[in-house]
Amino acid sequence: MNFISLITYLRAGYPGLILVSPEEVRAEAEVAEACAELDRYLHAWSSTDGLVDIKESRASPCSDPLEALQLVEGIFSSDSPQVVLFRDFQPYFDQNDPLLVRRIKDLLRAAKSVGHVLILTGCRSKLPPELEHELTRIELALPDTQQLSAVLNGILGSGGDTYPADATREAVLQAALGLTTIEAENVFALSLVEAGTIDPKIVAREKASRLKSGGLLEVIEAGTGLDDIGGLDELKRWLSGRRRAFGTAARSYGLPAPKGLLIVGIPGTGKSLTAKAAAGALQLPLLRLDMGRVFGGIVGQSEANLRTVIQTTEAIAPCVLWIDEIEKGFAGSSSGGSTDGGTSSRVFGSFLSWMQEKQKPVFVVATANDVSQLPPEFLRKGRFDELFFVDLPDARERAHIWDIVIERHGRNPTDFDPVVLARASESFTGAEIEAAFIDALHTAFDNDREPTMADVGEAMGRIVPLAQLMDGKIAALRHWAQGRARGATNRHLPRKGCCIKTLN
Repeated sequence: MNFISLITYLRAGYPGLILVSPEEVRAEAEVAEACAELDRYLHAWSSTDGLVDIKESRASPCSDPLEALQLVEGIFSSDSPQVVLFRDFQPYFDQNDPLLVRRIKDLLRAAKSVGHVLILTGCRSKLPPELEHELTRIELALPDTQQLSAVLNGILGSGGDTYPADATREAVLQAALGLTTIEAENVFALSLVEAGTIDPKIVAREKASRLKSGGLLEVIEAGTGLDDIGGLDELKRWLSGRRRAFGTAARSYGLPAPKGLLIVGIPGTGKSLTAKAAAGALQLPLLRLDMGRVFGGIVGQSEANLRTVIQTTEAIAPCVLWIDEIEKGFAGSSSGGSTDGGTSSRVFGSFLSWMQEKQKPVFVVATANDVSQLPPEFLRKGRFDELFFVDLPDARERAHIWDIVIERHGRNPTDFDPVVLARASESFTGAEIEAAFIDALHTAFDNDREPTMADVGEAMGRIVPLAQLMDGKIAALRHWAQGRARGATNRHLPRKGCCIKTLN
């Protein structure tokens, strides 16, 4: 929500609004500014201050909400439009007081005829069924760069500091996207104390810490680009073609922002790495969503968590939103509500609607191992731009993987024969190849020597490949992918690199 839309609601004569935001001061400032613009009288109530006439700075002590609502009846008897703001009303709704609900309904009816407005504020809203259609919910969006810039100016002004470079200032503001104004103010001040200046790296670090503590989103340092992926030719080519698709030139050209991609494949074949590489290739921040944490035990909590996720990602946009093993997060969506009262279905439906209709440049990268658990409506065009299938590495890919794994663990690849190792590791995933070499390192370390080909061969002999354990499922996955998914690797094309540098 922004200032313009709040004024529109007031002009339209909405008698009841509920303004949801953790930023009480900013929300009240927006209401006060809208009232000033429309020449409306503003009153505000809290259990500590009572009912206060903002213009006259006159307070009527009353800590009980029912008493306050009775006083509002007198205010609403005025012929001039009045706006009354109630703070922290959700706890009173939680008590299920029927008299409170009845009083509000009567007030809203009286307000409608004259043009008065009752506004409730708080960080959450779970309305009684009797009021769900009486009060209009408005989400206060997280601050944009312009609003964060005002906060930054305030911090710099109080400290007597200025920025010599606009690029640094822009980097700070971009790093702060996704924070509330209070959080941004605190982080800016922390950076000044810690580094003597406002460092975008410190701001990004603190934002990552706050998002992680929330439990829903986590900022990931990608540190990976397309050059770190050898092979997956088609997938790399597809991502390369979208490097510039988030810029202003693409908008001027009439090109919509890419929606995202779904990567289906066998576990251990590098799907997670690809999500990180996508963020590096597109030069966008990477957010990881644990879909399982979205679902909460309190009624309405799951839906509220999803709204928080969407609000945060859109505030940070443009960004990449990575959802790993998405089929597990939505496993209950096809149950029809028989196991969780329909919560999974509602959250799933809301998520699908957002993916289809989202206007902000949020590039969703989802990975899945078991595509059979994904509902058909999730796979259709419009949700994702493309669906890729990642298969087991072939012999050339495995040879290259052995080279990279050996080198990454501090050994010289020329001391080993990657062709022989590739042949011996048929049907191994990249993750299993790395596990085998680490096992060989343990054996060699225990005997105070360097690992040998024999050590690696013995380690491979102790591993039962996933392709053998799940041969039926892998065959079914390959059969499903034919004609439905695009191959991440074009095996008909000659290629140099054919493996992943970092294995998950």
